[in-house]
Amino acid sequence: MASQQGTGEAAQDHGGSARRRFWALTLGSVGVVFGDIGTSPLYAMKEALAHAHGSTNLAVFGVVSLIFWALMLIVTVKYTGLVMRADNKGEGGTLALMALAQNALGRRSRLVLILGVCGAALFYGDALITPAISVLSATEGLALAPGVGPLFAPYALPAAGVILTGLFLVQSRGTAAMGKFFGPITLVWFLVLAGLGLIYIVQAPQILLALSPVYAVRLLAENGMLGLAILGSVFLVVTGAEALYADMGHFGKGPIRAGWLLVAFPCLMLNYLGQGALVLIDPSAAESPFFRMIPQPVYWPVMVLVTAATVIASQAVITGAFSMTQQATQLGLLPRINIRRTSETIAGQIYVPAVNGFLMVGVLWLLVMFRSSSNLASAYGIAVTATMVVTVLLLFVIARYRWKWSLTASLALVIPFLAIDLVFLGSNVLRIVQGGWFPLVVGAAIVLVIWTWLKGVRILADKIQSDSIPLADLLETLQARLPFRIPGTAIFLTSQADVAPVALMHNLKHNKVLHERNIILTVETADRPRVPEEERVRIEPLTPDFCRVTVQCGFMEQPNLPKALGAARRQGLKFDIMATSFFLGRRSVLPGRGPGMPLWQDKLFIYLMRNAANPTDFYQIPPGRVVEMGAQVTV
Repeated sequence: MASQQGTGEAAQDHGGSARRRFWALTLGSVGVVFGDIGTSPLYAMKEALAHAHGSTNLAVFGVVSLIFWALMLIVTVKYTGLVMRADNKGEGGTLALMALAQNALGRRSRLVLILGVCGAALFYGDALITPAISVLSATEGLALAPGVGPLFAPYALPAAGVILTGLFLVQSRGTAAMGKFFGPITLVWFLVLAGLGLIYIVQAPQILLALSPVYAVRLLAENGMLGLAILGSVFLVVTGAEALYADMGHFGKGPIRAGWLLVAFPCLMLNYLGQGALVLIDPSAAESPFFRMIPQPVYWPVMVLVTAATVIASQAVITGAFSMTQQATQLGLLPRINIRRTSETIAGQIYVPAVNGFLMVGVLWLLVMFRSSSNLASAYGIAVTATMVVTVLLLFVIARYRWKWSLTASLALVIPFLAIDLVFLGSNVLRIVQGGWFPLVVGAAIVLVIWTWLKGVRILADKIQSDSIPLADLLETLQARLPFRIPGTAIFLTSQADVAPVALMHNLKHNKVLHERNIILTVETADRPRVPEEERVRIEPLTPDFCRVTVQCGFMEQPNLPKALGAARRQGLKFDIMATSFFLGRRSVLPGRGPGMPLWQDKLFIYLMRNAANPTDFYQIPPGRVVEMGAQVTV
């Protein structure tokens, strides 16, 4: 009896611990996942009403109706209900979905690769605009501060620049300390959004009729082509929806869904309904409904909270750009990039100096060029809508080939959402001239870099393959005529496991020696985010003196060769790390006159090669044990 009671208490404790963890993850997701979409009320309603020509009852009811159904269909139904089912071992995001689609097909698909690359490239355009529009929207509230607004108005743009510069400068220190406060601050932000909305909903409860889709249809029908411009502005309310899927690996499906359905969605809708009610009461508030709805006695505390919320939203996008870059590097879409860990305990805490510098320069340039959140709103949206189209197309591949749905069922799943996304994409295409060109130019530039890198790596691999000796032939030759042997172990790092590494060939040719034990080491990136430790290392004996070791890493992991070799030793690979040398082949690439790439693309590829991170640092190899040997190759 006592034993049964003890078992029951243990189960209760376990259940209570699981619940606490679930709600802790939910709070964390509120702070990170919904930061971007949570700051949309600052500017989305204002822009939509401006395109709907003001403050008529139909304009207000129609805009609020469009906002509700956009959040319901795109975020609630599409992302939390459907897209989040297509996880790659718990991870989400465009590149994770691309890897999952490739795995579902069982082969490398050029079309799937193109879709994934385009989606990833467009993300960087979004990552530049989000911090600029969020923080600038907050500082523009200074111009509406009671009594002193005109005095502060000229400083809105410089203040945004100072805040963003400070945010980028602290990235190298990591965000673990700040991250502890993201959830509670953002939760308070959402509750304030709901409270501000309720103040005006009770004064004009007729605004609740806007939840009917009839008003949305009437507004679009009566405005003709202008309806597309209205849709383009309404889409601002769902920018940030991709984060629900992209950050799934950090928090899990359940906590993100709970955070959206219990906190973010109701609080956002209460605020948008409140903004609509305020404009019904005072039509002049349409010029800036969010800041006009703040009661004067609490204006400055709310302004501080607004600024904190926009900084958190910006931080989430910056962190997302770091994570996207790490994935792209691991999947071979970009050259090795210097990635620094800013936490010894939290795997996701990384800092990418090159990306941080790129984002800081780009964001500050956007502030100077566009100068207001309204101008930036014209540039916002097209990258997000295009990424959503990519997500739906990749989802079709998953449904058809991974979930084994019939063609009819797969099309029935995808076509409705694709139609919605294409309508929003069409509405944002109209804004290309007004600023929508910017994220497209950024995305096109990144696609060009990725395409050049992939093409150059393939040409270089073919060149090396044709100029190199198969490893099997070399081993046969060595068995027949052994060179002078020296004690110790040599590890030759190579990307082509069946070809004799260039460093090995140079060691034999110039030093005319061979170590007692030789390891041909290859690092492979799996099509899943993380690889279990028991599957990390494969050892294949080749001869008494040679063996091939393959280290597998997930696309969310940073390679650590010393740690992997420790696992290999536990599997029976014998070597003394203090008597081991790592041999790396460094190739100097020169432009050639062959049929490969145009000269300008050759030079771009060579630039990327020369600026790639040192493999010693990238693979975390002890520098004192590394020997580099070079060779020249033309492409």
